[in-house]
This record gives sequence, C-alpha cells and structure tokens, in this order.
Amino acid sequence: MTVHNRAKKEDIAKTVLMPGDPLRAKWIAENFLQGAELVSDVRGMLAFTGISGGKRITVMGHGMGIPSMGIYSHELYYFYNVDTIIRIGSAGAYRSDVHIGDIVIAKDVSSYSRYADEIGVATEGTILTASGELLTAALEAAKELKIKTAVCKAFTTDTFYNKYTLEENIARSSGAAVVEMEGFALYANARKHGKRALMLLTCSDSLVTGEALSPADRQSSFSDMVRLALGITEHID
Repeated sequence: MTVHNRAKKEDIAKTVLMPGDPLRAKWIAENFLQGAELVSDVRGMLAFTGISGGKRITVMGHGMGIPSMGIYSHELYYFYNVDTIIRIGSAGAYRSDVHIGDIVIAKDVSSYSRYADEIGVATEGTILTASGELLTAALEAAKELKIKTAVCKAFTTDTFYNKYTLEENIARSSGAAVVEMEGFALYANARKHGKRALMLLTCSDSLVTGEALSPADRQSSFSDMVRLALGITEHID
C-alpha cells in the first residue's frame, strides 16, 4: 500500500486501464468487467479489479495533469509491479483532418514539461514513444473489432488555460495532431521502469473547427475506446 492507494499488491492486476475521471473508472468496472471489486478509494481515486476475456484487469482513475498521472502510474509500476498501463482519455484536435469522435492511438507524445528530465529519463528531443508491442496489439484489436483509429502524435500540455493563442499553441506542439494533459508522464514512467504504456484518446472537441461531441456521442465513442483497450489486453501476455 502507499499513501495514495490502499490496495494490497495482490489486489492490482498486471494490466491497468486508466481514465482520468474516477467515476468513469467505476462505470467501466460496472459495464465491462465481471466480478469487479473496489480495491482502493483513497482521495476518491477509485480503483476496481475484475475479469475481462478471462484476464484480471484493474481500472483506476489518474486525475488531471502530469503530476497526478506521474504519481499514480509510478506507484503502479514500482510498488504494485504492474506491467502494462493503457490510458483511455479525451483530447482536443489540433488538425482539421482529426475529427470529433475519432479514436487516436498516440504513438508519440511530446511536451515542454520537465517531468521526464526530473525523473532521470532521456528523451529524443522532447518526444517519448509508446510500447511497440502495445501499438501492434492496438492495430490488431482495432481491425478485429472494426473500430476506426488514427495513429498520431499527441502533445501533453501543463496548462489547460494559458497565455497563448490557438495558433501559437498549435505551433508549440511541433506537429501534434491532438492535445491532452497526462500522456507524457505515463510514457516517461514506463520508460523509467522498463514497462509498457499506450494512450488511447477520443477526440472530444476540435480546437480548429470549434465542434464538440454531445454527451450522448461522448458516451458512445468512449465505449468503443474501452472495447479497444480491452481488446488490446487479449493480444498481450
């Protein structure tokens, strides 16, 4: 156990799905896992472990921003010996060819954050890359499930509100297709600990066109993303 997670080591599966919102973790557990049990609720960051496709899966919220993701994913890798973390979240589109409702597989993540440097992880410039094994599994699962995806670069920002114009933010992202707030920390921790990480993102709004998903469409798109994440787990050990 840690100060942020009351679960015993054996309560956490080797594969963890992580949405930002802990209530979404609860929804996933109730609708996609068999026999799901609450294993931690410290600070309201709910974690459940159950069965999907014959495998034990834990689903746990990670909160908002690099520091929150950094803490929870580090503890899962280091203290709970988790092998695989798949972030399932939302993102804003920085390009017109990425449409709302699209599911993005983040092959690469860049950021101006110093998080990777602070934990002693080297980056290629400011870019970190997903696990190749998980990326391959994601493409296989998407094909089997007939879920349309796009493999893109994501940009992780430290600030939801900042001083830059939209054009300046897009320019600072160095060609990223979407923007979100946690992936860089996840990929950095995976590299530090020699573990696997992948980020799946539903494009919930377009910062280019101003379009946004309705609540009903968000639920439908998120369900497909969860199905894809669980499909990935069936292709890995």
